[in-house]
Amino acid sequence: MTDSPHPVPGLAAVPPEAPLKMPVQDFYLRPQRRQPHHHQRWRVWLARLIAFGGTAALAVIGYTQMLAAFGDRPTPMQFALLVLFVPTFAWVGFSFCSLLAGLLAPQPKTPAGPNEARLAVVMPIYHENASKSIGLLTALAHDLLREGLGQRAEIFVLSDTTDPATAVNETLTVAAARETSPLPIWYRRRRSNEDRKSGNLAEFIRRWGGRYDQMVVLDADSVMSGATIRELSARMNADPDLALIQTMPVLVGGETIFARLTQFAGRVYGPMIARGVAAWSGDTGNYWGHNAILRIPAFAEACGLPRLPGRPPFGGTILSHDFVEAAALGRRGWKVRLDHDLRGSYEGCPPTLLDMAARERRWAQGNLQHGRLFGMRGARAITRVHFAIGILGFLMSPIWLMLILVGLVLSATVLLSTPEYFPNSYQLFPDWPVFDARRMLWLFIAAMALLLLPKLIATVRAWLRPLARNSGGPVRIFTSALFEIVLSALIAPVQMLIQTRQIYEILRGRDSGWKAQVRAGSMPGWGVVIARHWPHVTLGLGTLVVLAQFSPPQLIWLSPILAGLILSPLTSRYSASPVFGRWARMRGLLVTPEERATPPILSEASAASRALPRPMRGAEAILHLGRDAAARARHIALLEPPGDLPTPQRMPRITAEAKIAHATSRAEALHFLTRDETQALVSDATLLERWSRLPG
Repeated sequence: MTDSPHPVPGLAAVPPEAPLKMPVQDFYLRPQRRQPHHHQRWRVWLARLIAFGGTAALAVIGYTQMLAAFGDRPTPMQFALLVLFVPTFAWVGFSFCSLLAGLLAPQPKTPAGPNEARLAVVMPIYHENASKSIGLLTALAHDLLREGLGQRAEIFVLSDTTDPATAVNETLTVAAARETSPLPIWYRRRRSNEDRKSGNLAEFIRRWGGRYDQMVVLDADSVMSGATIRELSARMNADPDLALIQTMPVLVGGETIFARLTQFAGRVYGPMIARGVAAWSGDTGNYWGHNAILRIPAFAEACGLPRLPGRPPFGGTILSHDFVEAAALGRRGWKVRLDHDLRGSYEGCPPTLLDMAARERRWAQGNLQHGRLFGMRGARAITRVHFAIGILGFLMSPIWLMLILVGLVLSATVLLSTPEYFPNSYQLFPDWPVFDARRMLWLFIAAMALLLLPKLIATVRAWLRPLARNSGGPVRIFTSALFEIVLSALIAPVQMLIQTRQIYEILRGRDSGWKAQVRAGSMPGWGVVIARHWPHVTLGLGTLVVLAQFSPPQLIWLSPILAGLILSPLTSRYSASPVFGRWARMRGLLVTPEERATPPILSEASAASRALPRPMRGAEAILHLGRDAAARARHIALLEPPGDLPTPQRMPRITAEAKIAHATSRAEALHFLTRDETQALVSDATLLERWSRLPG
């Protein structure tokens, strides 16, 4: 660790290595537990009784009432509807029961006392806007110094970027940030990004884990205030059994209607959801991959992730590694906790519906992979519940779709068939088809109440707290909540079909790959939205025509779904509009406290980002290194030292060197090089100097 909070001239790209063993785990062998399971407090057990016992009770009620609506002898289609309805009703009920369980959530406290834990703030990045990500870290460095952490905190940028131009932007931006940062900002770009983000963090721990006691993990668009990090560090330091504390990030920076909708919902409903999860999780919480603090020795001991046998999408690298890492810590006897009370934790949100769908494709594959880990030896029961909730979060879409389709088929059967009232010629009394419409209506009303009550309670709760004053007052909070409910109802059926298709693709064996996340989207053109949503419109219009002809009453309860499908191109396009986002903000709709009073860390990050070099596009970034010797020196200073590379990684350098030798200018050389060869060029100081000596 550095002894000074001031920047060090000539600082190396990375600190001296302090290796820490991180063995790859075998989840099918019972682990050596460091100590027996922690005894959960009575409040946790009562919260679990409310959350899961209440859900089970609602499932039983839904089953018995639906069965009564069908009579004693349900038809095969009625039985199919029953099988699909019960998990859907229970899923909706679980949200309500979890909210009630949140009343038992403890209020975490930050202990006083000395804390000398060495702290690393790490940000894994992959093809990101360097000035925005590094701007967040620059602001955080100053905030950590103000909070008295300057002597024991350092910042690490862990790059997995493979695009050469993006890599150059990263090094030049980091170099500029290091000149003004009061804390060391280390930078390492991997030569091979195997195992994606989990492999990135594992490589960091194996090389530098012994240098630190605790690690704060951030995403490329997330940050925490220095005060929040100080509190997290103190809480972890006070409990030697605590390995991970997850915070509930507040969504910020939304400009489009879709982003602002997600941001408002997270701000108003999120705290109550977090309290519920914290209440029934207890010391067996979950991990969401960022905005959390981890105890490095515990993480190294338990979280060396294996590759799953078989090919993707179900084999290979574990995509949703965060859930699995929380499970691995629990099986070793460590505590994992969600602290719902800290508000100085922030992250960005996807700007459009289509961008959200792209993220959910990878999340869906990662969560379905967890089905292979239910047999993890030593895992706690609540760990398996976290896995199940993650899987059901995506499987509920095809279940909901099948429920609708079976309901339509059942209605069509009743309408189009001629019932045989006297199947037996000697029968005295007729067999009337049993279908209790009144009971079905009450079940539908109950499901809607369970779905909307949490939102209503959260809205009322917001009225009674400073949140209302900082978001425009109770009237605007209520109007925003209504707007959110209506727009979410329009988006929900589209997301249902998108997720159903994603599940189908995964089951067919299609891998999601690894693409950079879109942080700042743009309003898609009509061609894009029509190409993506024409099946949704066709299905909605077709169902509308059929029901209008044969069963108009069904249009009443299906109208929200049909409206969402038919209007999906309009919803997708205009919810991605920053203009409508600004219009909503000017009228006080979907406004959050962080917009009215921007947190200092975010204001400073915005200013820091503007002061950093603007990213250059494509070849211009690389050509800039050839023209500017100072920029080239700053870039070279942040490169990994050359080492022994395997033959496949040496070949691009060899061929790049040959092409550069035959080029007549720097631009011509770049034109000759393939992507892998260009990558070798910007990763090798000797090759860069040789290329830079070519005419401009």
